[in-house]
Amino acid sequence: MGTWNSRGLRGSTLEDLINRTNERYQEMGLALIQKIPTPITPVKMDKEHRQITLAYFDQRSTVDYIGAVQGIPVCFDAKECVADTFPLQNIHRHQVTFMGGYEKQGGLSFLIIYFSARNILYYMRYDEMLAFWKRAEDGGRKSFRFDELDPRFLMELKNGCYVPYLDAVNLDLELREQLDKE
Repeated sequence: MGTWNSRGLRGSTLEDLINRTNERYQEMGLALIQKIPTPITPVKMDKEHRQITLAYFDQRSTVDYIGAVQGIPVCFDAKECVADTFPLQNIHRHQVTFMGGYEKQGGLSFLIIYFSARNILYYMRYDEMLAFWKRAEDGGRKSFRFDELDPRFLMELKNGCYVPYLDAVNLDLELREQLDKE
């Protein structure tokens, strides 16, 4: 299992943007979303600055965020990718399992992926993620390409610092309603 300082600041920019967005959504009364901290055990401390310099993860975390949007339970994870190909190894089996269980309980699960080279965000529905996951399990590609994604769920940062995922949540819910009617 990796240590805290071996992962650097990977994902911190996206998480900062999502945290600001969540604060704004809460101020507006649109959603209440919390960041779930990853449990760590400190190994080395800088006593002078009172900072952890080395730690290991106690247990596997589930997802980065959990909460409710207008009464609908949601959970999601934030992922960053520099290239146009996203390796599925960045999504862990325990996360897929947790998100699947969350969906079975009537919740909404998704990923927010930031393609940093393109400066584009993507809302990946649980079903879409699961299809890519199953393709890999069945011997297919162990990644997905940017051009395989549903363009309706591409997002751009609003005002340079907000991740407009509620628009994508609404679209996801509309698609689910359509599928239920069919």
